[in-house]
Amino acid sequence: MFRSLDWWTILIYMALLIFGWLSVCGASYTYGDTDIFSLSTRSGMQIVWIATSVFLGMVLVLLDDRFYDMFSYIIYVAFLVLLFATIFNPHDIKGSRSWLVLGPIRLQPAEFAKFATALAVSKFMGRYGFDIHQWKDFAIAIGIVLLPMLFIIAQKETGSALVYLSFFLMFYREGMPGSVLFTGVAMVIYFVLGIKYEDTALWSLPVSAGKFMVLLLVQVFSASMVYLYCKDKRQARFILLVCLGVTALSLLFAQFVLPFDVIWVQLIVSFVLIGYLTYCWLASQMRSYLYIALFAVGSIVFFYSADYVLNNVMKPHQRVRITVLLGLEEDVAGAGYNVHQSEIAIGAGGLRGKGFLNGTQTKLKFVPEQDTDFIFCTVGEEEGFIGSAGVLVLFLALILRLIKLAERQPFAFGRIYGYCVASIFLFHVFINVGMVLGLTPVIGIPLPFFSYGGSSLWGFTLLLFIFLRIDAGRNLVHT
Repeated sequence: MFRSLDWWTILIYMALLIFGWLSVCGASYTYGDTDIFSLSTRSGMQIVWIATSVFLGMVLVLLDDRFYDMFSYIIYVAFLVLLFATIFNPHDIKGSRSWLVLGPIRLQPAEFAKFATALAVSKFMGRYGFDIHQWKDFAIAIGIVLLPMLFIIAQKETGSALVYLSFFLMFYREGMPGSVLFTGVAMVIYFVLGIKYEDTALWSLPVSAGKFMVLLLVQVFSASMVYLYCKDKRQARFILLVCLGVTALSLLFAQFVLPFDVIWVQLIVSFVLIGYLTYCWLASQMRSYLYIALFAVGSIVFFYSADYVLNNVMKPHQRVRITVLLGLEEDVAGAGYNVHQSEIAIGAGGLRGKGFLNGTQTKLKFVPEQDTDFIFCTVGEEEGFIGSAGVLVLFLALILRLIKLAERQPFAFGRIYGYCVASIFLFHVFINVGMVLGLTPVIGIPLPFFSYGGSSLWGFTLLLFIFLRIDAGRNLVHT
């Protein structure tokens, strides 16, 4: 079994642990400290978490690989119960009830629930007869993912909950229609364009540029989907020409004859389009037309509800983070302070960085959470562009290696679990580095193997080494 372990992945894991510890040292170091190995320091405690994580990895690979398959549902249910109990946790830490306090130890069940969810969804999707194209099977698989996500949201830990959206990348690999993934991307585009340009006038007309662009995109996307999924080029061309033609005529009339809000015409065109798609479905009995009509309806409903959600559902600190990210307001001293200071730290590092323990922004504690969620700014300041790029290359190598291992699994259970692990790592790295650079909203998720703390380090180790044990057992003969 040890010969079957993928030692390249383990080497990458160890390299990330080492660089992560050096980053924690740099982020938590205070001028005048003489012992970075003391357990009274963050760097000293991180050594404890690293040592226990390595020991945990050794234990995981010693277990029979069939153990993870057989007890997937039991592990999943156990963590669901723990997540539900955590909702009523009396300890409120930074506005979140996601931490369990056991004396001097604090644990975050949400970090461990990811591997339990990955095991359960892999077990369900790997069973004989599962078909992702059957709505019942697909709905149950999505339910397995969304249930812990809802419990984590109830703990007021939105960032950790959003990580579960990464499972949809695995669903896509396993045959989920690309239209589902495209719908999610389209919703993000609607939200960004609609909110960012809602109060921007189109030319000199009383027309919201944000609403105009979103409704026009709904029409263009619908016509494109008719071409792709209904294989009807003539129908797609007809829909596109009518929508663009009516829009162009309305704009010209409003610009040179009588100014009016063209959005009303856009809405009428959109609803006529929905009606026409429904007619095509009834006439041809092709469900694709129905799904495209539902896509258009859902797009419009989502867009007009996005503004309400932003202003009435989201909490003030969440709303400010989004508006700052979209450039709608400047709040360098408030919601944008973390990102602004981390950008300064990364910029100060230059090409080669200031050297280990020589960063000024991080040593003077200008960046909040600089050894947890914003630890990548320490990498940028001390190691510069070269060091930051090296860390990202290591993460890329890990994710690509996990995909390669997943593809060589002889059974669906191992392949699906491998893609779950790769998707979770990809989501964490992309969002964490993006928020440090000011490219994604600040949602407070750790950078794997770098951010300080035992819960996240153990959680990522569980994810990785369970998969390595499953992969090691692919060629073993069980008796």
